[in-house]
Amino acid sequence: MNEQIEGIIRNIEKVMIGKREIAELSIVSLLAGGHVLLEDVPGVGKTMMVRALSKSLGASFKRIQFTPDLLPSDVIGVSIYNPKSLQFEFRPGPIVGNIVLADEINRTSPKTQAALLESMEEGSITVDGETIQLPKPFFVMATQNPIEYEGTYPLPEAQLDRFLLKIKMGYPTKEEEIEVLNRAERSVPIDDLFPVLTIDELNDLREQVKQVHVENNIKEYIVSIAQHTRHHENVYLGVSPRASIALMRAAQSYAFMKGRDYVIPDDIQYLAKFVFGHRIILKPETRYEGITEEKVIESVLRHIHVPVKRYVQ
Repeated sequence: MNEQIEGIIRNIEKVMIGKREIAELSIVSLLAGGHVLLEDVPGVGKTMMVRALSKSLGASFKRIQFTPDLLPSDVIGVSIYNPKSLQFEFRPGPIVGNIVLADEINRTSPKTQAALLESMEEGSITVDGETIQLPKPFFVMATQNPIEYEGTYPLPEAQLDRFLLKIKMGYPTKEEEIEVLNRAERSVPIDDLFPVLTIDELNDLREQVKQVHVENNIKEYIVSIAQHTRHHENVYLGVSPRASIALMRAAQSYAFMKGRDYVIPDDIQYLAKFVFGHRIILKPETRYEGITEEKVIESVLRHIHVPVKRYVQ
């Protein structure tokens, strides 16, 4: 693995026990210029993961606690009249930062959820007709609880499509949970983290990711998977072309992390469920049969021919 990225993961592992895959996927999205939706029950470390990542990068960290009464101006910021200068001055909201934690994003109204759309897609916000560029990198990690639905507003498809990956944390094993207790017995591990990468170094890595080569047959493989989701018997709505772009970019980032300058079919197969899973809508009757988005993606992958290129010496 790329040494700089390995350093970030080791730093995160000082806080997060047994969550290496989650750390890797979060960095995949960060390097690809995407965003992450963390979905799981409370108390499994979603917020801690975001904090550990931000401290490892020395990046500015902002946290937004979404509630039903939160307004778009509470997220983006507001212009306040200054009687001394006789002008309105913009006071930026918590969205203006490098790493933004959107905690319990499904607890706020659709109007406030929509305030994130422009920032997540364009990397900018618009206030009083003026467009303001957000700092680079700009990375949103949102969390939501899939169990408690009372007082929540499910994310619409347009909002879900802005997230490059959807990840589930999962419970730790017995041994991992004991180690968590051991580390938390006398100190708070997050307080001992120090940056291992600068913002400039991170932005340089993001530029290098864009140079990772994607063969035409790999692109055809991605498109074949995407098109198959649109005609799958259990799918009401398949993935969009934007999802195909997202899978390609995620694969470039993943390949770069693994020390390669080219994408292989294994990268696509591994990432497909994280990129496509939250972008498809299943038919209502399929859920009664116990079919999930992940199972549908696995079914699609089994039916698509894997590209293999033979080199003759």
